[in-house]
Amino acid sequence: MTRHERQVVEHEILELLGLGERPRRTQAPPLDRSAPSFLLDVYKQLAEEHEQARPTRSSEMALSGEEQHAIDESDLIMTFQSKKHHMGSLRHGHGRHVWFDVASAPGDASSLLAAELRLHQAATQSDDPTALYTVVAHRIVSVDNLGGLQMEKVAAVNTSAASEGWLEFNVTSALATWLGAPADNNGFFITLHPHTQPERHVKPEDIGIQETHGNNTEAKQPFMVAFFKNGPKLGSTDSGARKKREARRWRNHGYSENYLRNPLTDTSHWTSRSCEIQTLYVSFKDLEWQDWIIAPDGYGAFYCSGECNFPLNAHKNATNHAIVQTLVHLLNPTQVPKPSCAPIKLSPISVLYYTDDSNVILRKYKNMVVKSCGCH
Repeated sequence: MTRHERQVVEHEILELLGLGERPRRTQAPPLDRSAPSFLLDVYKQLAEEHEQARPTRSSEMALSGEEQHAIDESDLIMTFQSKKHHMGSLRHGHGRHVWFDVASAPGDASSLLAAELRLHQAATQSDDPTALYTVVAHRIVSVDNLGGLQMEKVAAVNTSAASEGWLEFNVTSALATWLGAPADNNGFFITLHPHTQPERHVKPEDIGIQETHGNNTEAKQPFMVAFFKNGPKLGSTDSGARKKREARRWRNHGYSENYLRNPLTDTSHWTSRSCEIQTLYVSFKDLEWQDWIIAPDGYGAFYCSGECNFPLNAHKNATNHAIVQTLVHLLNPTQVPKPSCAPIKLSPISVLYYTDDSNVILRKYKNMVVKSCGCH
C-alpha cells in the first residue's frame, strides 16, 4: 500500500469513527485517571454484553439504574476531567469550585440524554460518623468584580461523615445550558451543610471531599460524564464535500498495483466455493493509533465471499427473492445475474478513545462485525 493509499484509508476510518481528523496527544494515555477508568469499566461491560457473557463490574463503578439506562440508550458517552479555571478570588465562604472544558462536546443540546458530576469522598475520622450532610452542586451563573457569586442550585445528595466513595449529581440541565452557550460555562460551586441545618456551611474537606493534587490522586479527580443519543459527528465534514474530495484524490493519483491486487478488490482469484463468512481483522495498531485509541487494539470485522449457485440450500441463508432470482438466472443468465453473497447479520462494536489529553469518549458503532452471510 502506498503512502497516499494509507492516508486515504486512515481518513475513511476516521470519518467512520465520526472524527474529522486524528486526535493529537502530547503524552501516553494515563489510564489511572478517574474519567478513563470509569469509561474503561463501561467499555468492558459492553464488550461482554456483545459476547453474551455475564457483565462484570469493578467495585468502583457501582452503576445506578438510571446510569445503566443511559448507557443502554446512548451511542456516545463522553467524560470531562476537571481542570483549573481562574475566576479570581471567589467570595462565598466555604465551598469548592469545579470546572470542566466542554468545548469538544457536541453542540446540539437536543442530543444530550443525561449528564452526571462525580465527586470522590475519602474516608475521614469523625466524632460522629453517623452525622448526615447535604452536598449541593450549584451552577455559577456569574461572578461580580468583588468575587460575589450568583448561583443556581442544580442537584444535591446526602451523605454521612463516615461514607467513602463517589457522590453522583444529575447535572443535565447545567451541561445543556453550556452546550447552547459555551461562554456561560463558569463551572460548578460545591457547598456542604448539615442535613438539618441548611444555613450552616461546612468545609467540604471536613468530610473527605478534598482538593486533589499530584499524580497519586488522579484516580479520585472529579469528572463529569455525558450521554448522547444520535448526536452529530465530532469534527466531521459535509459528506457530499467529502465524496467529491475523495473522487478528486483517486482521479489525481489513481490506483496502485497493490490496491488492484487486494483480495477485496481483485475478483480474479475468487473460486466457486459457496457463500460463507471470511476472516478480516482491522488493526488499529497497524495504523499506529494506539496513542489515542485506548481500546480495542483492533477488531474482527469479517466479510462475505463465495458463490450463490443453484440450488440455494437452507444453510446458505437465502431470501425468497434470491431463490427466485437464481431460477430466473438459470433461464436467462445473460439478463439476470446470480444473487450476491452479503452479510445478513451484523453486530456493533464500542471504541474508547481520547479526544485530547484529558477528555475521553466511548462510542458505539452499529453494524461493524459480520456475524453471518447469506445470498441476497
